[in-house]
Amino acid sequence: MSVWEQVVGQPAVVAELQAAVADPAAMTHAWLFTGPPGSGRSVAARAFAAALQCPEGGDGTCHACRTVLAGTHADVTVIVPDGLSIGVLEARELVRVAGRAPSQGRWQMIIVEDADRMSEAAANAVLKMIEEPPPRTVVMLCAPSLHPDDVPVTIRSRCRVMSLRTPEVDAVADVLVRRDGVDPALAAWSAGASGGHVGRARRLARDEDARMARKAVLDVPLSLVSLAACLNAADDLVGAAQEETDAATGALNGAETEALKASLGVGARGPGVAAASRGAGQLKELERRQKSRATRIGRDSLDRALVDLAGLYRDALVLHAAPSEPLPLNHPDRRADAEELARRIGAEGALRRIDAVLACRKALEQNVKPQVAVEALTVALRLPS
Repeated sequence: MSVWEQVVGQPAVVAELQAAVADPAAMTHAWLFTGPPGSGRSVAARAFAAALQCPEGGDGTCHACRTVLAGTHADVTVIVPDGLSIGVLEARELVRVAGRAPSQGRWQMIIVEDADRMSEAAANAVLKMIEEPPPRTVVMLCAPSLHPDDVPVTIRSRCRVMSLRTPEVDAVADVLVRRDGVDPALAAWSAGASGGHVGRARRLARDEDARMARKAVLDVPLSLVSLAACLNAADDLVGAAQEETDAATGALNGAETEALKASLGVGARGPGVAAASRGAGQLKELERRQKSRATRIGRDSLDRALVDLAGLYRDALVLHAAPSEPLPLNHPDRRADAEELARRIGAEGALRRIDAVLACRKALEQNVKPQVAVEALTVALRLPS
């Protein structure tokens, strides 16, 4: 099994990366993987890292391939931000790691997922590393697009860009059946419902709660018949995001806090008391990071719901403009709802509501309170009487 089998629906990208592995003259020290959510940016970067470390170019069975893909290879550092941003301290640590010689592999590798979350100071630190690269170091950055808001032009101009696209629905369904053992009918539904997002398709196929959460979101547009219904829908959306946040962070936060307190000697007697008193700053920093992580999880949950809503209104727009054309829909299983929306709000109404969803996403990015932003959205989405 080759490492490239994990990269779904990207034949041109795989061919270019394989050529770089095979020919040292085609290799460079800095790579930028871009593409829409679910296209597999980080998956492609990890597969490339495994192939570069592998003596056989990525056979998928050797020790190097298995450890890279499992995230345990000593010479491959992967940064996955769990908070709102990647700070300058994290970036400086990356620079320090990048300066090491490989200990057991062929390269020292740095993979930064969601590189668009780097702060300005962090981006400057990474830029310095890319401008003056150590001899056996490869840096791979993953970001949604080449827009300056995602990746500074100074960094982009020094990287070789790999542009990924949304995989075909059939390719996603095939990998769910072949690799994850999902029933073909459920795999086809999950691939279509996810819009080609591989990770979300797998989650929909495996998790009944995820399917129910998606259904609850897509039930919202046709329920907005009064102001009370709008406010109730907003409460439900924000509440669902909070529940997901609590489930994801509750046990993890407690374990992290207890582990740090134990390392500081909190509650101990004797010489350890003085060390524990000096650990207040570390506990405060841990609380800050945990709060940032919770905010990010909540935002991601709400953003997923907003993307689903925008997709349904987009389907309504398509069906209103070309009802007889076999055009692809974002939510093919909710075609009846999209047709009803098209009848009730028309093309102009669908466009206004898509704009309202996008405005809500922007408001959340600008730290508007979720309850306020989502209530304003649901009122804007209210159906005409």
